Amino acid sequence: MQDNLKLVVLIPCYNEAETIADVIHEFKTILPTAKIYVYDNSSTDQTVIIAKQHGAIVRTEKNKGKGNVIRRMFSDINADIYVLVDGDHTYDAKKAPELIQALIENHLDMVVGARVEIQTDYSSNAVYRFGHRIGNALFSMLIGKLFGKNFKDVFSGYRVFSKRFVKSFPAMTRGFDIETELTIHSLELNIPGAEIETYYRARPQGSTSKLNSVGDGMRILVRIVALLKETRPLLFFGGLFIALVSISVFLFLPVLMDYWHTGLVKRFPTAILSTGIMLLAFMSLGCGIILDNVCRARKEMKRFFYLSLSQQDTRCD
Repeated sequence: MQDNLKLVVLIPCYNEAETIADVIHEFKTILPTAKIYVYDNSSTDQTVIIAKQHGAIVRTEKNKGKGNVIRRMFSDINADIYVLVDGDHTYDAKKAPELIQALIENHLDMVVGARVEIQTDYSSNAVYRFGHRIGNALFSMLIGKLFGKNFKDVFSGYRVFSKRFVKSFPAMTRGFDIETELTIHSLELNIPGAEIETYYRARPQGSTSKLNSVGDGMRILVRIVALLKETRPLLFFGGLFIALVSISVFLFLPVLMDYWHTGLVKRFPTAILSTGIMLLAFMSLGCGIILDNVCRARKEMKRFFYLSLSQQDTRCD
């Protein structure tokens, strides 16, 4: 790891009084030259007090949601390398130097710590809840199919970024779907990245997950669809076109069969509905073609902005 690079550790927190001290201590030990920032999201416990006592720089984001916190972090902090980690003491701090080294040596802009679960004395239960495990696998596969690259763990909260990734990331998400947006941003712009497996332990007693398997899973699915529409509109509206054409043909076939047999159109309402749906289908296809051209221009602008950011800018607050 290069000593002249300015390194920060960013820890988003909400009610992590049980674990934040251990997280700060481990990263201060493993990365002694790094500044450690704890961004509190209106915790109601002693998270802020404990973080200050253990030497972290503490700041507050009042708008609820992990996405809001990460947006604020990325806006406020200037550094060469950013280590993002959750404050729940589930990630292995000892892996941080390897993640950082991979970022530097391979000239990457994002390295993801792909979680490999281990049992600890904290809990005899599985590290992942069943819903989390299934959801992670399904969404990772879905993103791979839609955006062209497979990540093992799209929801990992342990990542290392370059400055140009952080400063080119729009951060439009408010909640736990921020990891999805981070992943899709890298895929959309073909940003060089990698995954390295890292141990993931169970939360300690007294620490509870804020993630709701069903509710947050639905938000993440909606976010993936929204990002698909924004980044690959021809695929999105093309799929809608195929669905509408299929419905229109399905409705029109009985009308056509009646006409063949009797020479009469007996189902005018169905024929009109079928025609309207077919018109909507071609309108959708037209929207997809137009928006695809707009998206290409937008993507080129985002890519140029990303490339214009120098990784050698060493300003840091």
